[in-house]
Parts: sequence; C-alpha cells; structure tokens
Amino acid sequence: MGSLSKDAREEVIQAWYMDDSDEDQRLPHHRNPKEFVSFEKLDELGVLSWRLDADNYETDPGLKKIREARGYSYMDFCEVCPEKLPNYEEKIKSFYEEHLHTDEEIRYCVAGSGYFDVRDRDEAWIRIWVKKGAMIVLPAGIYHRFTLDSDNYIKAMRLFVGDPIWTPYNRPHDHLPARKEYVETFVQKGGAGQAVDAAA
Repeated sequence: MGSLSKDAREEVIQAWYMDDSDEDQRLPHHRNPKEFVSFEKLDELGVLSWRLDADNYETDPGLKKIREARGYSYMDFCEVCPEKLPNYEEKIKSFYEEHLHTDEEIRYCVAGSGYFDVRDRDEAWIRIWVKKGAMIVLPAGIYHRFTLDSDNYIKAMRLFVGDPIWTPYNRPHDHLPARKEYVETFVQKGGAGQAVDAAA
C-alpha cells in the first residue's frame, strides 16, 4: 500500500478510541497514548465515508452518484449551534444520549465540524471527527451519539431514503429488528458495507 496512495478522506475525517473521562463532551477525548482507527475498521462496523466537494454540493457529481446508487431521495439541512438551534442545550444533550435508528443516518458536513461516536464490536467508543467535506453513513441499528466539538458549529446535509423518520431509540433497544440485523451482519459475522466510489 505505501504512502503513495493517501486517502483523501483523511483531511476531513479522523477516528480514534475514546478515553473514559466524563469531562466536557466537546473535547477530543483521546486515549493516552492516542489510538487512531482506520477507515477499514470503520467499514467493518458498517460505517461508510466519503470526501466530497462541500463548496459545490448543489452540482457535485460525486454526491449525485452516491444519492442515486443508495436511493437517497430526501434531503434537508440542519445547523447545530447555540444561535440557530431552538432548545440548543436540551437538543445537544439528547443527541449525546446513546441511541440507534431503524434506518441509516446519513450526514454530509458542508460547514463546521462535529463528532459522531459509535461502538465497536467490544463496546468501546470510537470517536469520528467529521469536518467540511465529510460524508458518513451510520448503518441502521448501530448504537451511536453526536456532539459538537469545541467550535460549537456544524451545518450538515441530512439524506434519507424516502420520507424522513428521525426517531431515536435510546439504549437498550436490542429487540428491534434493525438492531438484530446489525449485530448479525457486523458484530457476529464482521461483514463490510457496500461502498460507492464517488471518484470513479
């Protein structure tokens, strides 16, 4: 593999194992020493990611290709910051409650940055830092949470297959079919998701 083929995603997405500190959730929470997580490892957990052209998202052929391939027909934007989000403190707390969804969670960061935390197969938290240009897909049934970083701002495109349903099911909801399917596909079998090469 070597250093010749640098992954473009590295500039807008980083992932690492979190420490156990209950300090401010907006801090990076690196372990000591730092323990980074590869894109391959995220793939194994069903977390897909791309680097896209956030300055031209209206006309970006890479985004169009992903939307068509994965059936993302619905799109809107969400700005998370104290000035723009009603009931900001309450919302930030609820986003950071560990939960799952019965459908994929698709987020494309067009400005700002934030953290998506997901559980690995051994229940350890992995923190995924997304910055402008990063698009990630969290599979249905994965336990996760979201918080801003210390910059306190993200503008994200939310994508969805069909009508949007934003229902979070706070842990534990292991009885849901989406959770059972996730465990079967990614935890027990260690399968990998189907990626779409936006650059092709």
